[in-house]
Amino acid sequence: MKTVVVTGGAGFIGSAVVRYLINEKNLRVINLDKLTYAGNLDSLVSVEQHENYIFEHGDICDQEKVSKVFSQYQPDIIMHLAAESHVDRSIDGPEDFIQTNIIGTYNLLQCARAYYNSLPEGASFKFHHISTDEVYGDLGDSGAMFTESSSYDPSSPYSASKASSDHLVRAWGRTYNLPIVITNCSNNYGPYHFPEKLIPLVILNALEGKDLPVYGDGSQIRDWLYVEDHARALVEVAMKGLTGATYNIGGHNEMTNLDVVKLICDTLDRKISTKPSGVSQFSDLIKFVADRPGHDVRYAIDATKIETDLGWVPQETFETGIEKTIQWYLDNLDWCSRVQSGVYQRERLGA
Repeated sequence: MKTVVVTGGAGFIGSAVVRYLINEKNLRVINLDKLTYAGNLDSLVSVEQHENYIFEHGDICDQEKVSKVFSQYQPDIIMHLAAESHVDRSIDGPEDFIQTNIIGTYNLLQCARAYYNSLPEGASFKFHHISTDEVYGDLGDSGAMFTESSSYDPSSPYSASKASSDHLVRAWGRTYNLPIVITNCSNNYGPYHFPEKLIPLVILNALEGKDLPVYGDGSQIRDWLYVEDHARALVEVAMKGLTGATYNIGGHNEMTNLDVVKLICDTLDRKISTKPSGVSQFSDLIKFVADRPGHDVRYAIDATKIETDLGWVPQETFETGIEKTIQWYLDNLDWCSRVQSGVYQRERLGA
């Protein structure tokens, strides 16, 4: 049985990967997570008792801890998802992003390198670094898409820190012959998404009759990828991806932020018969706010390579995915309230 170490496995995308590896692939999974605000063990309740699942509380910046995980569990694959990932937070306080995304990745690479060099010749090992399309910067209003050969041009402290980590991973692959593979994905959405992100924020604010904030005029375009589709893609790359290669993963769903918010409102109008006081339709709550500094206009992914080489295509359209996502939040308001109240943090690890 293969052993996979997932860093950041209690996060939004990481938890989807862990659940998929356990439920669909029946692999042994070591979840290494520091449990910052974005790490939520509530998202892993369905697998936490599984015999193939092990949780290790630790920081990827802690060399001793990371080295111990490598030596103790002898992983075949590292799937590196641990990262600070919220653009607004990176603008307000970039230091954590530099520390985790750059220094943490460097530390993980050094530990992986030492571990790989200790393995018998010919042993199977892969370091899979999971990144973002934001490293490529901004696209025009239409037409061109990001490909695996697109130049890097990050706009925010977050995307700059992820671009730095991508470069480190490639350098360790080339200089030290570490078997690496990199993926860059478009905007994810789906169940267990932290409520400060656009889609869950809009859903939960609407249910409470609060403003639905939209940056600028809402014309920014993103390619939306359902998180469970992304998890499938990541595992395909980890298992079958060509060493040294990069794969872009997109959902084939370009939409403006305003259209995303309006679609959520329309779906909630259909699903919710009793609206908050004073609300006749949820779109009445939309409020345009000052735009984010350095806000990129458009991201779009050309996912031809992963489809051609590995046979992966997204199963969800945005319409089917957002329907599932909204219904999940309506059915899991307890999960949401535990996040919003901070209870999930206070209870973690028995604290």
